[in-house]
Amino acid sequence: MNLIKNFCFILSMLCFIAAAPAQSSSEQKRQQTNVLKEPIEPIKAPFPMPELKRPVFPNRVVDIRSYGAVGDGKTKNTKAFAKSIEICAGTGGGRVLVPAGKWLTGPIHLKSNIELHLAEGAEIIFSDVFEDYLPNVLVRVGGIEIYNYSPLIYARDCENIAVTGPGKLNGNAKAWWDAMRGRETREFFDMGASGVPVEERVFGTPEAAIRPSFLSLVNCCNVLLEGFTIGSGPNWTIHPVYCQNVIIRRVNIVTSGPNNDGIDPDSCRNVLIEHCMFDTGDDCVVLKSGYNEDGWRVGMPTENVVMRYCVSHRGHGGLVVGSEMSGDVRNVYMHDCEFEGTDRAIRIKSRRGRGGVVENVWAHDLKVKNMQREVIILNMDYSSDRKQAANEKPPVFRNFDIWNVTGDGAPTAILINALEDSPVENIKFRDITIKSKRGVVCSNVRNIMFDNVQITPEGGPLFDVTNGQAITIEKSIAPEGTDFFLKLSGPLSKNIMIIDSDLTKAATSVSEGQDVPDGAVVLQKSGSNR
Repeated sequence: MNLIKNFCFILSMLCFIAAAPAQSSSEQKRQQTNVLKEPIEPIKAPFPMPELKRPVFPNRVVDIRSYGAVGDGKTKNTKAFAKSIEICAGTGGGRVLVPAGKWLTGPIHLKSNIELHLAEGAEIIFSDVFEDYLPNVLVRVGGIEIYNYSPLIYARDCENIAVTGPGKLNGNAKAWWDAMRGRETREFFDMGASGVPVEERVFGTPEAAIRPSFLSLVNCCNVLLEGFTIGSGPNWTIHPVYCQNVIIRRVNIVTSGPNNDGIDPDSCRNVLIEHCMFDTGDDCVVLKSGYNEDGWRVGMPTENVVMRYCVSHRGHGGLVVGSEMSGDVRNVYMHDCEFEGTDRAIRIKSRRGRGGVVENVWAHDLKVKNMQREVIILNMDYSSDRKQAANEKPPVFRNFDIWNVTGDGAPTAILINALEDSPVENIKFRDITIKSKRGVVCSNVRNIMFDNVQITPEGGPLFDVTNGQAITIEKSIAPEGTDFFLKLSGPLSKNIMIIDSDLTKAATSVSEGQDVPDGAVVLQKSGSNR
């Protein structure tokens, strides 16, 4: 087993090293430099959102070598980083330069008006000595506020901060993974549920150890993360918490460790994620807003998030919401993204007891290929966490519009799994063309439109609906060999309209279970062998 673990770690590091190819020519250097000057395309979201601009820094450069840093990959440079940032911030701010070389260090704490710049050929390698990440700092772990080991890069209550490339951030996290795999404390969940004061939730000790996030910014404003490659962190990779006006662009995230999410905006507002590449061991972009009681206590949503022009390879989901979403998530817009080999393109996950509302989500012009699970899943029975909440309040999913999604190679095209007392509602699927093993599977849904949804399943029904209310299926065609165009069940099913659709090639047009009320399905101008 250890040989397998070591092989997987070596393989992930080779992928990490290969993710950002060496830049040797002057032309390649010029192109990398221009990335940081490239204009940011205006945001045209379907909700009010300010135009986000890069923070501006004074024309001052502080080289970490000036304060004793040695780039041999062996000398620990924690004090040199801290002194460089302190001097730069104390004189009004500017760029802290990390030149070419391998720079071993403990945690890096940013200050206002600081740009940490990783030059071409620069690689920051973080220490794997856990005590280097003390004293504890305020963070949010799994949606719970606690004091824990410092993240590898950290800032709190700062404005105008940046980390820019084209260099690399190497979390060197194998020691964290090995030491804490399956042995981390879960006590902080109980503390959040019972309302223990945050200042008493102190972890980051051998007896109460929790892996920190890689790059976490808490309550910061005007943030830029651009142009670098990052990977091999202890836990979540990029984790802004309670932040506003965040730009994350042209970042390569290549990581294979446990819980190695890519980007986790957590109770943040006005976030732009663009031109990023994901190859992750967990979700790629995942929106959070707190866990159960502690999420309700803070009560801060994640809102106004735009994801565009991104590419995802390995990962549990491309754009994900939850499962910690008790403080609400709203106003999310993704477009022009590609997913190949990812588990899912869109993944909304929660469970009873979480509460919270996920609403106003738009996604369009998505290309998918060789998906490992569902192309789109909206799931209210996320069973990874069985922690009992203070009440059984269900989550709410509503007001989604998803269109122009094309691709092939998926076990399931669309899966919606909701609750009888909290149906997923007001969802539009338009101009969807997918080849998959299974078609559309829905339970407990209301006011759903499928307009020109062309699914080619390998078997089973094209639409498999349980307890569906006010569903419209328009301009869909049953491909040759389809068992059922529509398989309907559930006593709550009613007002199912099939309009301008061709059902003739299905073995059975509509199959209604015995528990379905009479007259639940109406065909209008649809070819049928019913």
